[in-house]
Amino acid sequence: MSEYLVIRINQHQVGMAHWLAIDSSGARLSTPSDGSLQEATAEIGERQVIVLVPSEEVLTTSIDIPVKGAKLLAALPFALEEYLAEDVEGLHFAAGNRRSNGRTPVSVVSHERMLKWLSALDLAGIEADSIVAESYGLARIPGTISMLISGDSVFINDGADIELVMQGISPRDVLAAIGALDTDNRDAEKPAPIPRHLLVYCETKDETRYQHDWIALRQEMNSVDVKLLPDGVTTRLAVTVATGNGINLLQGQYARKKQYSGLFQPWKYAAILMIAFSLVLVGARALDLYLLNRQEADLRHTFNNEYRQMLPGALETDDPVAVIESLKRRTGAVESAPVFLQSMEQLSRAIQQNRTAQVQTISFRAGIVDIRVSAPDVATLDNVQLAISETGKFRAAIQSTDQDGGQWNSRIQIQEVSGS
Repeated sequence: MSEYLVIRINQHQVGMAHWLAIDSSGARLSTPSDGSLQEATAEIGERQVIVLVPSEEVLTTSIDIPVKGAKLLAALPFALEEYLAEDVEGLHFAAGNRRSNGRTPVSVVSHERMLKWLSALDLAGIEADSIVAESYGLARIPGTISMLISGDSVFINDGADIELVMQGISPRDVLAAIGALDTDNRDAEKPAPIPRHLLVYCETKDETRYQHDWIALRQEMNSVDVKLLPDGVTTRLAVTVATGNGINLLQGQYARKKQYSGLFQPWKYAAILMIAFSLVLVGARALDLYLLNRQEADLRHTFNNEYRQMLPGALETDDPVAVIESLKRRTGAVESAPVFLQSMEQLSRAIQQNRTAQVQTISFRAGIVDIRVSAPDVATLDNVQLAISETGKFRAAIQSTDQDGGQWNSRIQIQEVSGS
């Protein structure tokens, strides 16, 4: 089950907020808290972050428009331009899912306000998964007018298309403003409007504050149900938005670049290090393979030169090992095989054991193999010498060693041990 931290930004102090942890079933996971945005970060953990912003700053409406997706976002400024007092270039538009009546809910907010909220969140180290106008924290119930009172603000949802917030007027005046109490001048031949029901969420102080409104409204509407909020308004809003209600303002240019970054955030740096290490390892393996292939080619070239000198008319071979094995079989024993071939076999083993070493040149004269080997350190050159000599068949002696830049070079002579 998904868990969320719902953060409600303070309308008058952007850096302050109320917050509550909740799961997707609406179950509360922490006590409601308030303080700075920085303090709220302690509750995030692995939870997704839903940020509620003041509805007074966000215009919510709906529109009948046939397009979807990116085309919809591009069309909204032109479709709503005549209804907006501000220049559309300074406004951000976000759309929700099309409703059953064919209309698409839309939220409109100024870029200035969006940047202010995002800057405050960024300063606190909070990356929001969604930013929603707090009016969407009031559930839409068909056939019922839902109302929530928070201080001087009255949130209203008529169960159809009206989702707004009004300030400084009483609950009854809000209902009158949206036409919910308009029973005058009705055509007598038309049926009476469908009876309406009012569901109110408020704290105890507001129930007392507007008690005269409740008395009057119970006479004007079919029913008035007042539900108290002992844990405060934020809890009620959080329960609704956690179930997916509302339009996420993080669309278009404000859309999150990585939809799953919240999921992988705890392992981000470990993943970067692992990828870097893998690349280094793969690169090192590729370099080793390249060096070995180059050494193999060099040794094969030298082998063929010496082989043709020993056996004039012999053809060049791509498989020196096969030639050596063939000569061994022909001579009947390893000991009687040509010294050069046996020394090359031993040199090959020595290089395989010390892969940072590279054979630069090989020459064979008068039963002595003379090689020039380079390595990043003297110890590797010593190891090559010892590896050649380890069978006791040959004696390898370093004749000279010098340094060239970051590499060490040695001239090594290989001779067959007498009596071996």
